[in-house]
Amino acid sequence: AFTKDFLQEHGIPTAKYRNFTDAAEAIAYVESLDENDRQVVKASGLAAGKGVLLPTTKEETIAAVKEIMSDKAFGTAGDTCVIESFMTGPEASCLAFCDGKTAVLMPAAQDHKRALDNDEGLNTGGMGAYAPAPCVTPDLQKEIEAMCIKTVEKMAERGTPYVGVLYAGMMLTPNGPSCLEFNCRFGDPETQVVLPLLETDLYEVFCACCDGTLGSVDVRFKENTAAATVVCAAKGYPETYPKGMAINGLQAANDISSVKVYHAGTKLDTEGVSRCSGGRVLAVTGVGPSLKEALGAAYEGVGKISFTGNDGELLMHHRKDIAKGAIGKKLRIGVLGSTRGTALIPVIEACKSGALHAEIVAVVSNKSDAPILEKGKALGPTVTVQALSSKGLSRQQFDAECTSVLLGAGVDYVLLVGYMRILSTPFTDFWSGRCVNVHPSLLPKHAGGMDLAVHQAVIDAKETESGCTIHEVTEAVDGGPIVVQKTVQVASGETAESLKAKVQALEGPAFVEAIERYCRGNVISYADAGVSIDAGNALVEVIKPACKSTRRPGCDADLGGFGGLFDLAAAGYSSANTVLIGATDGVGTKLRIAQATKKHDFVGIDLVAMCVNDLIVAGGEPLFFLDYYATGSLEIEEAAAVVRGIAEGCRQSNCGLIGGETAEMPSMYAPGDYDLAGFSVGAVDRDCILPKDVGAGDVLLGLPSSGIHSNGFSLVRKLLEKEKLDYSSPCPWDSSSATVGDSLLTPTKIYVKSCMPLLKNKCLHGMAHITGGGLLENLPRVLPKGVVAEITGHPPLPAVFKWMQQASGLDDHELLRTFNCGIGMVLIVKAEKVEETKSLLASSGSVVYDLGRLVAGEGEQVIMKSTL
Repeated sequence: AFTKDFLQEHGIPTAKYRNFTDAAEAIAYVESLDENDRQVVKASGLAAGKGVLLPTTKEETIAAVKEIMSDKAFGTAGDTCVIESFMTGPEASCLAFCDGKTAVLMPAAQDHKRALDNDEGLNTGGMGAYAPAPCVTPDLQKEIEAMCIKTVEKMAERGTPYVGVLYAGMMLTPNGPSCLEFNCRFGDPETQVVLPLLETDLYEVFCACCDGTLGSVDVRFKENTAAATVVCAAKGYPETYPKGMAINGLQAANDISSVKVYHAGTKLDTEGVSRCSGGRVLAVTGVGPSLKEALGAAYEGVGKISFTGNDGELLMHHRKDIAKGAIGKKLRIGVLGSTRGTALIPVIEACKSGALHAEIVAVVSNKSDAPILEKGKALGPTVTVQALSSKGLSRQQFDAECTSVLLGAGVDYVLLVGYMRILSTPFTDFWSGRCVNVHPSLLPKHAGGMDLAVHQAVIDAKETESGCTIHEVTEAVDGGPIVVQKTVQVASGETAESLKAKVQALEGPAFVEAIERYCRGNVISYADAGVSIDAGNALVEVIKPACKSTRRPGCDADLGGFGGLFDLAAAGYSSANTVLIGATDGVGTKLRIAQATKKHDFVGIDLVAMCVNDLIVAGGEPLFFLDYYATGSLEIEEAAAVVRGIAEGCRQSNCGLIGGETAEMPSMYAPGDYDLAGFSVGAVDRDCILPKDVGAGDVLLGLPSSGIHSNGFSLVRKLLEKEKLDYSSPCPWDSSSATVGDSLLTPTKIYVKSCMPLLKNKCLHGMAHITGGGLLENLPRVLPKGVVAEITGHPPLPAVFKWMQQASGLDDHELLRTFNCGIGMVLIVKAEKVEETKSLLASSGSVVYDLGRLVAGEGEQVIMKSTL
């Protein structure tokens, strides 16, 4: 009763209702209702999950009121009785973590309350459940989560913040989700299928709920995973049932890798035998990559278990149809259209009649006045109907918007019905095998043509047969695999208009046949969405040796865990006097060259270099490295080459590669594209942090770069285009490199091994890594106010930079602000330490340049007194 009043007060959708504390008043209210106005009768208090009665007639409703209020079937739980309108639609159990301020919704579940198959028999505490519930689409999930958040917020406003698990019973009505009730608990048996899907540590979530910090926790659930549970009950439950039966097969069920058996009504006797002590005795939960596999595992576990009485009689009961409706769910169709959508009519009719085990759930158009939108609206309020504007969007961006709407509606399969747009490659790749179009000819004839022009081409070619083709949509226009073709004869004297009318009449039935074929042979896996779990696993195995080769004191560089570990003590650092340094960076558009030339071995070194070179500038020693590799489609050898380069960079910097993330996202990256990000952590003693005591009189030493390194490549690619060069062209600035691409892919120099001895010997007071912005922008970052760097000995420009200057027309100043110009690292050394520094550098094989000195001054902090 409290819940119903609360929902109504705060505008959260719920059924029409009345609360009663007097049985006579409740009966009088029922008698006043129309004969066909079906009601639900509820005991307001706790009734062990059984206090909801579903009468079908007015007489049964009055009897239900008497059972609850007069006969006290549920004790004091029935002191207040709720009578509410009966709602239609699927019911879902939606559990949310709450911290008194906000809520995080778990995957929706559905349970089976009735004791017998086909939802017959008496109500129970639950005979089985499964999650995620297919009927709760991503859009509905968001809507229900918003209702739960609003509930928590309003509870807080009234001074009664709710902390814990909020269990919302939701009815998915034709007008949207409506709240049936709230329970203040984890649901049973829903919990047994929701918690196995939780990826975040449950203890962490509980603590956040108690502390009011749930908003700061990334509560994650496993993707592409389902769970199903089957309750094993005592024979006769929920009426009179026996107790004390021996439970057999528990170990055998638990030995199945994907099965867990939860106990409810069990006890151990004095001899250690598990025996039944309640009605609902066990819940056997299976987990798998699909609901079908999870359910199969659960029933395999149930098959191992039996309850036997003293005379050997089998006394266990369970339902055999858990999730039957969800396993056989209808195909969810989304439609993209720009015109009338006449070909959609036969599909709509076939869905309504049951000829197709499918339903249209979304109609999307690029035109706000497209008549096909009205056809979508006529299907009812549960269908997503939306016109999207392409104004200001690229083709790829607009298609991403379409995909977002389709996925939000839970679409499995897409029809293009008179859709007047060319689709982008990311769209066709994402929906590969699940998106079809109709073309008004017998493809491959007359591919690329449209409307009347196609029919006129058929007539002009004097063809005797034409028709329509349903084909899968790929990036090749009208070039995807053919699914269905239907033919008509081209009559003598046929016109383009008359032939169009004959062909159009076939398009709708052709769509229906294509959908039938898809339903018959449809099994969709993660791989069908463009993500290969096997490829990801194979990549880990391929790169393990490379990662293992980077081990160093403090880490073993093993892969496979959820996080990488590093022992500071083993690396020689005391926690009391150690400061950690973090650095992150990428490789930028240099990756475009690696992708175009298919040479991926060196960009991993670049990635490490850009991070660790920044770390040592603070005086620290790089300790460990993690990488992020994102791609549209995982190519194992390509990714492995990148990671081998990362491992090589880690070896050059004595840095452990302790982990990383490989993200395969077909809808985010075009085929052949990938991006990289690196993250490195180092350590430095508190009194050795740089820059330190930098001042006038200090000497500037320069360490040479290996080339362009990893900055300025957007300009480089523009200059190559201007000079009409490509990556396979002979290199005009370096005859030792076979091609332009080979030279440009020269990896960034890593300065760790040459500079760490200098840091250990306290030779350095400052360092500057010369990256984007060049010498003129990076050196001032380590100079105190009132100190100016006079550059008197800059080395001559290396050949690659001479070519860039000639091709671009940049003067020396702009060149120095754009590229490193041959100097990759600048060292700031006290005058008395110069010789020792040079000697240590020479012993490591490093070339060193006398760049200049620091002097007192104001204004520009880098003054060039030598030419390039």
